[in-house]
Amino acid sequence: MSSVSREVLKWIQSLDLTWQVKHPKWDLTNGYLVAEIFSWYFPQDVEMHNYNNGKSLQSKTKNWDLLKLFFRRQKIDIPEEYIDGTIHCKEGAASLLTERIYEILTNRKVRSIPPEYEIDFTDRAYQVKLPIHARNTASQSIKTNIRLTELLADSDILLTQQKAVHLITEHVEHRRLERIEDPIRFERKPTIGELAVRHPPPAQRQDTEASLVQ
Repeated sequence: MSSVSREVLKWIQSLDLTWQVKHPKWDLTNGYLVAEIFSWYFPQDVEMHNYNNGKSLQSKTKNWDLLKLFFRRQKIDIPEEYIDGTIHCKEGAASLLTERIYEILTNRKVRSIPPEYEIDFTDRAYQVKLPIHARNTASQSIKTNIRLTELLADSDILLTQQKAVHLITEHVEHRRLERIEDPIRFERKPTIGELAVRHPPPAQRQDTEASLVQ
């Protein structure tokens, strides 16, 4: 649980949950422990016998539907992308969800270090730490960052295609930047346009000469 701040970790441990949260990405995905956390603060509104500790998509959907209904009733503001990311085990989503819950229930602000990269719930932050030769290919990136549960929960082919195109576009852009940063490894040679000496167009030079004569 190293991705969650120490103060949040200590708070979770103090709640004496059914089992210890070690890996938020996997431990919180079905919503059961999230419901248990809120049951400590709202025992009359979150009754644990209504929640199922199963791992199937059906169990996840039922638990989170109940939680979302509870959030609306209590006007608890938790970003939808945090919830969806947690359901589908997206990188970093469960940690952000945990910190948000901590802030809501304790009325304290998490003192966290700003992320080096924009949070997009992909494994980009991990990939950039790897040697270039060990990083994902475009197809591997799609397999890693589009979960099976996403496809089962939403069978919209167009939406899936949009997610895949977005991942491929990001992958191509990262590769382009890598080629610029390390041209020797990629045996990148400057283009003719980059090698050419640039002069102003003839018309512009004539205008400049005319202005000097005047």
